Amino acid sequence: MKYLFGFILCCLVAGLSATEQYRFRVYLKDKGDGGFRIDQPEKFLSRQAIERRHRQNVAITPTDFPISPAYIEKLASTGVRPVVQSKWFATVVVESADSMVIERLQKLSIVDSVQWVWKGELKQPAEDSDKEQLAPSDQPLKDPYGYAYEQIRMLNGVKLHKSGFRGAGMRVAVIDAGFRHVNRMKVFDSLQLLGTYNVVFPGKSVFGDDDHGTKVLSCLAANLPGVMVGTAPEASYLLLKSEDSHSEYPIEEDYWTAAVEYADSVGVDVISSSLGYFEFDAQELSYRQTDLNGQTALISRAAKMVAERGILLFCSAGNEGNSDWEKITFPADAEQVCTVGAIDKKKKKSVFSSTGLTADGRIKPDVVALGTGSCVTGPDGNIQYASGTSFATPILAGLGVCLWQALPWLDSQSILNLLRRYSSQYKHPDGTLGYGIPDVYKAYKKGRKHAGKR
Repeated sequence: MKYLFGFILCCLVAGLSATEQYRFRVYLKDKGDGGFRIDQPEKFLSRQAIERRHRQNVAITPTDFPISPAYIEKLASTGVRPVVQSKWFATVVVESADSMVIERLQKLSIVDSVQWVWKGELKQPAEDSDKEQLAPSDQPLKDPYGYAYEQIRMLNGVKLHKSGFRGAGMRVAVIDAGFRHVNRMKVFDSLQLLGTYNVVFPGKSVFGDDDHGTKVLSCLAANLPGVMVGTAPEASYLLLKSEDSHSEYPIEEDYWTAAVEYADSVGVDVISSSLGYFEFDAQELSYRQTDLNGQTALISRAAKMVAERGILLFCSAGNEGNSDWEKITFPADAEQVCTVGAIDKKKKKSVFSSTGLTADGRIKPDVVALGTGSCVTGPDGNIQYASGTSFATPILAGLGVCLWQALPWLDSQSILNLLRRYSSQYKHPDGTLGYGIPDVYKAYKKGRKHAGKR
């Protein structure tokens, strides 16, 4: 398989320690002069990223410039180890066993402020050395979609596929907690892999740890007729691990931001993310519902910046519908992104699906898809049924990919608007199902008809 290393690595290799470490998010006053220029975007963006922006009239700005290496070296001179950085926010997360290093950092002339975002011991991720192919034992069905037929039919995706749109030529990033065994599963034999990147453990495989992303990816990219076919089986995929499954701290937002910046720089069209946050292991760092305004959480601001760069971002609403929190999680509150809630096979809201509205009164979730008893492929290669907005999101995202393939002259926000416009309760949206269940084939027909009138 081909692995893509990209232009600007968002993470710097961090050593593992057996003692408790602290990590701090350092906000810089600026990014320094790294010698980058707007008229030379090829120095920090891939050809595909530049072309995507040109197609949608998205400007390249100094926000896209990487942080000067000299600034990273200056931070390291205080005895800290740089871990992960964000060029969009001019932040660098650094690590030290000394919790008092914050005082030295704050004295640097380049530093604006410092925030504690993690403490603990990094656990070495599991490695998968087995090479045996994992083939499903499930009995093939007559229908080509196999056990996934219902979740695609519900969105009228079968008709869109039959019209010739299965994701070919589209570049999709999937951001998740890990993709265990994807590299040796039969349902992914035809997977067009752009590359992988482990943000949490740079240099480590994404295929040997958590299997949440395996199930998510199967909703999109599985391609074993009679057993399971995903919603965009012919698209090309970039697999990014940004979730540290062993703890929950605000650094998850930094990892996720680094992942989307990486995805942007290598030129993806669509991102599917089934991760969300609101409560952390250190309660004092947790969010409040009043923060659900798209402007407060770092991860939500990053999601908005993804959309502003012409990428269509699908994110899960969250599974807090029957918990004390109840509401959507971050970054599901972000503007200009497609937040996906979950329904059951009777087209009723899944009890766990998080609800809106946002704190500032916007409709969220935007739309819904099957999330109760979704067909997925597990890490053993067999069909499973799983529940969560985590699976509703890629089911819809894949058909969003196909819709954009069918209507390539549209920009990302126009595709999002089509999905909303041709959903079951467009005229009466609410904070439970948003605009409702999209009809992607109708959206395609209407989009094509409109194009003919231009």
